[in-house]
Amino acid sequence: MLNHITIMGRFVRDPELRRTGSGVAVASFTLAVDRDFKSGNSGEKEVDFIDCVAWRQAGEFVSKYFSRGRMAVVSGRLQIRSWNDKDGNKRRTAEVVADNVYFADSKSEPASTAPQASASASYSAPAYSAPNYPASDFQMLEDDDAQLPF
Repeated sequence: MLNHITIMGRFVRDPELRRTGSGVAVASFTLAVDRDFKSGNSGEKEVDFIDCVAWRQAGEFVSKYFSRGRMAVVSGRLQIRSWNDKDGNKRRTAEVVADNVYFADSKSEPASTAPQASASASYSAPAYSAPNYPASDFQMLEDDDAQLPF
């Protein structure tokens, strides 16, 4: 089974950092994500407000470096939670459980008044680097572009 989602949008408000009873960090935030098409009635793009949650180091990172108005890319999984409200009615909500959060705006954009951080400080998997093969393992190919059909 595959459950993976990637969204890009702006923080609606500052992230809220809390801790569980055992001290695990969890940050809750909402991204405003534009749709790719414009509405037929008004001609304006519609916006979806998507709830997200980031746990542990990702939650601490989001809380420290992101604030209202900052653009972010969130990668993770979609989770549906059920609960009973104060009147006893059964409720459901969908949220993105963030595995990785990346900066999507530049430091020079005045999106927020929070301290800025470099994109290299994002909480994500290490960057891939290609293996370093010795030059002797390669050989030059002949220039035979004239034989290509296009």
